[in-house]
Amino acid sequence: MADQVFLQKATRLFLENSAKTVTMDDVAGEFGISKKTLYQMYRNKEELIEDVLAFKLEEIVRRMKVQDQKVDNAVERMFCRDKEIEDAINSNNSVFIRQLAKYYPAIFNKHMLDFSAKFSQMLVGNIEKGRKQGFYREGFNAELYAKIIFQTMLSYDSTPFFTEEEVEYNEFQEEALMMYMHAITTEKGKEILKKINS
Repeated sequence: MADQVFLQKATRLFLENSAKTVTMDDVAGEFGISKKTLYQMYRNKEELIEDVLAFKLEEIVRRMKVQDQKVDNAVERMFCRDKEIEDAINSNNSVFIRQLAKYYPAIFNKHMLDFSAKFSQMLVGNIEKGRKQGFYREGFNAELYAKIIFQTMLSYDSTPFFTEEEVEYNEFQEEALMMYMHAITTEKGKEILKKINS
């Protein structure tokens, strides 16, 4: 894997210009290096895309872990916003993700499975903490619920039920999260939800 500065710049290049259209010539030109040098780092574009996606997803996981440490209240933690994570799921990223799923499905599926496992693990941790705090119900499968909310969040880019013009991503995300939170919270937890919504 290349260094972080290289991967940050390469990620930005793919996000701004799309995974499909960026060529290895474009990458070499962006870095002011020869194609030969670039091909010594990466055998092909697919290898580079794999590193870029792994880097971006790991960055999101790292920032989520930082938020987990900062916010003790499990319910409030679910509503914390992180600017860098928000930037990571903006419309350019959405196009990038769609293109990866369409044109590079093996790479996309491999990394999304790994990311899903890490994301679900953090949500399970949140559920366990919330149960200890009295905010979340007992009697439901934490791992399954974590996977359900992850799958729901991912479905925005592939749903046939509405277009981006009808429902923006942020609205979709907020409604899905509220539905999830109402399903898992106790009455004590719902009191926090009311405060968050007011």
